[in-house]
Amino acid sequence: MGFNEVIGQEEAKQQFMKLVAEQRVPHAMLLCGPMGCGKMALAIAFASFLLGERDGSDPLQSEAVKVLPELTADKKRNAEAMLAKLAHPDLLFSYPVIRPAGTSTDHKMESDDFAKEWNQMVVNSPYFSMDQWLAAMDAGNQQAKIGVGESDSLIRKLSMKSSQGGYKVCIIWLPERMNGECANSLLKLIEEPPSQTVFIMVCEEPERLLETIRSRTQRFDIKKIDTPTLEKALVDKRFIAEEVAHRIARVANGNWLAALNELDSGNENRLFLDMFIMLMRLAYMRKIKDLKKWSDAVATYGREKQKRMLYYFIHLIRENFMYNFQNPDLNYMTIEEEEFSKNFARFINEANVVELTETFDRGIRDIGQNANAKIVFFDIALKTIVLLIQK
Repeated sequence: MGFNEVIGQEEAKQQFMKLVAEQRVPHAMLLCGPMGCGKMALAIAFASFLLGERDGSDPLQSEAVKVLPELTADKKRNAEAMLAKLAHPDLLFSYPVIRPAGTSTDHKMESDDFAKEWNQMVVNSPYFSMDQWLAAMDAGNQQAKIGVGESDSLIRKLSMKSSQGGYKVCIIWLPERMNGECANSLLKLIEEPPSQTVFIMVCEEPERLLETIRSRTQRFDIKKIDTPTLEKALVDKRFIAEEVAHRIARVANGNWLAALNELDSGNENRLFLDMFIMLMRLAYMRKIKDLKKWSDAVATYGREKQKRMLYYFIHLIRENFMYNFQNPDLNYMTIEEEEFSKNFARFINEANVVELTETFDRGIRDIGQNANAKIVFFDIALKTIVLLIQK
């Protein structure tokens, strides 16, 4: 894919082209930013540019092309054909995987075990979430990791010369999910990579990445997609009416995945809104038995879904608190959320907004540490009873 397929991020595109033009491409790049901002799309577009997909659509790109190995027309066509299918031999992907039931414990899991599923998902769209990837792997309640089998595989692959005589690019998606053994194994390779090898790490939680790896990369902070660009993309790519696109773009807050989710009539956030409303009503009425049933129901969700729901709850707490100021410019809600907030917002105030947020945030942390979900959510429900009456 080319840079023209990346939504917005003009500043990052220009920055990458300038690095090439000045022959300062880092051997290890760390792309950080919020979900849905297009980090993976940028990584693939930059890798594709280095490997041969160059349209020369802007002056800076033309300058960058001058310092790269010259490609004949045939080589350029071949490179573009291979990159379109993500089948270029000098483009490697590394990503978290699960261990399917029945897999021998002697087998060290690696990305190649799910190469077909990965290729299908990324070719379909470079904008995707961990939940989509887990569904593609049929992961159930498992959490995906990058283990030592992956580092062994990368060391083996990168020891071979470039098949096309140019760069070799390795894109590592969510390197923060590497276990310690894998991270330590890759450390020397990242520190002293083979000639013309570029690592592009696409990271959402850089603080979880091993410090010794983080310190050996050049970090690039990718911003949220600005609202006008997101709005235009909805109109151009999804043929949405401008007034609808404007509201969705504001609610999505720079996240293309969130914007697409809002277009889905059965989207996940509608379920989360229902669960939030149920929690607040049952907590207000102090229906302990029903809150226990609510907790048991939520505990059946996968851990990633549970964390997304709690992030959504934090978002709603913020929006309901801000709703009390009666300034529409401060609010980012859907029509359904706003209808609920008309009557509910008065219950969120200076006395409980921080503690409610912290309660949900602790829940995210506990779920991430594999705590018992039934206990976590019932504890949240009981604390909500107390916090809702604070004024």
